Amino acid sequence: MKNWILAVGVAVLSCTAAVAGEPSYSALVIDASLKKGANAVVRADEVTFTVHSPQSATQKNRQVVTVLNENGKAHADLTVYYDKLTKVDYIKGTVYDVMGKKVKTLKASDITDVSAVSESALFEDNRVKVVRLSMPSYPYTVEYEYQTSSNNLLFYPTWLPISADKISVEQASFQVSMPAAMQLRYRELNLPGKVETSEASGRKLYSWTMKNIVPLEVEPMGPSYRDIIPMVFTAPSDFEVQGYKGNMATWSELGKWIGQLNAGRDQLPEATKEHIRTLTASLKDPKAKAEAVYDYMQNKTRYVAIQLGIGGWQPFEATTVDSKGYGDCKALSNYTKSLLEAAGVPSYYALIKGGDGQLPVMADFPSSQFNHVVLCVPMAKDTLWLECTSQTEDAGYTGTFTGDRYALLIKPEGGVLVRTPQFTAKDNGQVRNVKVKLNAQGGGVAEATTLFTGSQHEQRKTMTHHYSPEEQLKWLYKNTEIPAFEIKKFTLSQTEKSRSPKMKETLHLDLPRVASVSGKRLFITPNLMNRWTYVPPMAENRKQDVVWQSAFYDADVVEYEIPAGYTAESIPQPVKISSLFGEYKSQVQLKDGRLVYERELTMHKSRHAPAKYLELINFLKQVSKADQQQVVLAANPS
Repeated sequence: MKNWILAVGVAVLSCTAAVAGEPSYSALVIDASLKKGANAVVRADEVTFTVHSPQSATQKNRQVVTVLNENGKAHADLTVYYDKLTKVDYIKGTVYDVMGKKVKTLKASDITDVSAVSESALFEDNRVKVVRLSMPSYPYTVEYEYQTSSNNLLFYPTWLPISADKISVEQASFQVSMPAAMQLRYRELNLPGKVETSEASGRKLYSWTMKNIVPLEVEPMGPSYRDIIPMVFTAPSDFEVQGYKGNMATWSELGKWIGQLNAGRDQLPEATKEHIRTLTASLKDPKAKAEAVYDYMQNKTRYVAIQLGIGGWQPFEATTVDSKGYGDCKALSNYTKSLLEAAGVPSYYALIKGGDGQLPVMADFPSSQFNHVVLCVPMAKDTLWLECTSQTEDAGYTGTFTGDRYALLIKPEGGVLVRTPQFTAKDNGQVRNVKVKLNAQGGGVAEATTLFTGSQHEQRKTMTHHYSPEEQLKWLYKNTEIPAFEIKKFTLSQTEKSRSPKMKETLHLDLPRVASVSGKRLFITPNLMNRWTYVPPMAENRKQDVVWQSAFYDADVVEYEIPAGYTAESIPQPVKISSLFGEYKSQVQLKDGRLVYERELTMHKSRHAPAKYLELINFLKQVSKADQQQVVLAANPS
């Protein structure tokens, strides 16, 4: 889907109001509280978004930033995105020295105009104007003024008065001017103050201001930066893009607009429809039919982004994808939907915000918050989700890219917001069995077999399709947690292709120092490959929620063949720990002359009040301590 950053581009830049009259740009007058811990200070930065009609608007920006040191230099850069539907009217710029004296004015030659297309794109109209004004010594100040005009009102601005860490703001303001007959919808997050409204000359004005914002810090194991900064999201009710009129006051209405764009683009050549009917004729189960069609699509097409103007949201016709063999997420999802229809399997085109670590869709604020398209295939007992841009993904697997989030189904009657599958800890598994043959010199050999599922299988699956064997081996050396080892041989393969895919990894290892030798004793840390080491730092007066980002389950069984003439002198007691964040248990036993270590760690995706931070620290400390416990083997008296 057309990169939403391009569409909103300049709109998401931070905005602060200029001081009335003639402001002083001297770096010497900045309040000490704003310089503490900051690499740059936004002195004055204001934006005014003026809507002229449902299809046109202008946006004026003015920014003044004082760069305090080398680390803040990037904050003096300006990037202004534009495309076929958005143009840059002008850009002005000035540089001031430490005393606030003007030393340079922006020239046309200082503006670099480059393509902003993605690597996978064949044709896109995304471009960006880049300005980098600077001075050789610090501090210095840059001022920019620019204006953009847009005929794409699918997106309204998002205001971020502070947009990065280690930056402070003297004054910030944001104003939206609307025709009185048009409605502005907005959502305020983490703001100390609320909107002020007024009316003048047949227009309604919405204004937000903030002053003296000191640098914000993300606390360890806390929410993401974008989750704690002050923000205002804005969106239209009525809008129009290249003749396509719509409304997004409700999810249903937004879905109807997408339906307009897609109308009539699902036709296929008769020969293709007949081929699909033949392909699926012997399959009675709709799920089996969907999987067969998905496999056909994956083998026939590849992902290529071609997005010009309204093409950022309107898919290619299915006939085009069928003949060319390529398309973007919209085109490939629309094409797969058409193929499924030929097989008699109903499905829904679905908008989604793809990517790990994205801000979640605001379910109670209907607006264009999506950047990707997938396909939803409802079943009698379950729902099959299809990622149509991948030639290797398993039918039904959503994972970290599209799992556990909202998607907007485009139904004939309009849009319907639904959730994609949520993964429990057991879904994201790493189940390992290791057999170690230990010698009296403290070395040994081992065979480790691990089954990875859910999010824990994803990187290894990517490796099998995109890494050479040499690259895979390098990756394994880097990511295998053993103090000293050599990989003699390895295999990596997918054992099951389904909505719960599995990867199997087998390592044949040489272990030169699996145990420490002291006289007639061997000291072994039985947890060979999966020791927890990270414990977040202590913090007083915790302010932010405690967030554990991912759920997973690790199970390890490590079996040691003890050298002849040795017996266990000391074995640690079993450990069992439970907390809000997860559960842990481990034990060591002697079984038929073998030392068997068993461990399970379950972590739950969760968010808790700041007061629970100490509980997380204590839990991880105990896990780390348990993972370091040792077994002592002693040689029998001769």
